[in-house]
Amino acid sequence: MKFTAQDIATIIDGTVDGDKNTIIKNVSKIDDSAPETLAFLANTNYTHHIYTTQASVVLVKNDFTPDKPLQCTLIRVKDPYTAIATLLNAYAEMQPQKVGIENPSYMAKSATIGDDIYLGAFAYIGENVTIGNNVKIYPNTYIGDNTVIGDNCIIYAGVKVYPQSHIGQNCIIHAGAVLGSDGFGFAPTKDGSYKKIAQIGNVKLEDNVEIGANTTIDCATMGSTVIKQGVKLDNLVQIAHNVVIGENTVIASQSGVAGSTKVGSNCIFAGQVGVAGHLKIGNHTTLAAQAGIMSDVDENQTLFGTPAMDVKQAFRIEAVKRKLPDLRRDLNSLSKKIKSLDLDL
Repeated sequence: MKFTAQDIATIIDGTVDGDKNTIIKNVSKIDDSAPETLAFLANTNYTHHIYTTQASVVLVKNDFTPDKPLQCTLIRVKDPYTAIATLLNAYAEMQPQKVGIENPSYMAKSATIGDDIYLGAFAYIGENVTIGNNVKIYPNTYIGDNTVIGDNCIIYAGVKVYPQSHIGQNCIIHAGAVLGSDGFGFAPTKDGSYKKIAQIGNVKLEDNVEIGANTTIDCATMGSTVIKQGVKLDNLVQIAHNVVIGENTVIASQSGVAGSTKVGSNCIFAGQVGVAGHLKIGNHTTLAAQAGIMSDVDENQTLFGTPAMDVKQAFRIEAVKRKLPDLRRDLNSLSKKIKSLDLDL
């Protein structure tokens, strides 16, 4: 597809600084670009690339002032990062959309489907499933009995949705994700073995949730494991039984939340965060990478380390750790000096 700089500016509410008729055929990174592409400058660490970039057009902030002559046309916007996101979404919406039911696939006679759906080959739709309008279910996907899927959802190849699951509107579930697998529930017995506890609950995703590839969300023992509106889970995340994840919380890859923990809204979990079970994590909490959470966390906290602690305190401790060899040497030296004094204390 081909656009002019002015076409792009109109879509993202920007102002062209340069040739409005400059042609754009693709997008590129500012430090790895080509002619007739659009790049963006959002991070000041990359500012020097704008003077050498091959991109024909670059998105910049409204207040950007170049120090040298530029070869590219600029589109000035309030926030380049948001603008490029808007533009890429608009481009994605222009692409041809899949519709129709491919064969072979299976759909139970009791299932109900909406308008304009896409059902890929080898997909399985169980008994009493309800699927809304404009839903796309890609090949090799399993949708268990009595599942409800809202309008405008995208379920990519190889997803497994266990029976009784509820998926809201505008949700995206990426390839290989599993919703509703058994929670890790086993009761110890007198002979040292473990007896499985039946997991009879389900999983509920509210609207506008996105689940990453190969992420697993376990069903509740009883009741529901709940992923609330606007939550974004990265690839390879584990959410255990009866967990509740609050609105607009984001959790990065390889993080895990143990059973019955309640996570507040607008939280940020970086990669490889581990949260123990039966805890409460307050709203607006930020957990740095590899943080280990073993107790409740109040609202508006930023924690780091294992066990996690206030990030400023954690950094002070880390600074001292780096000095331990020197401190040990000084302590040994001081000890020898004291002994050499031969004081009668």
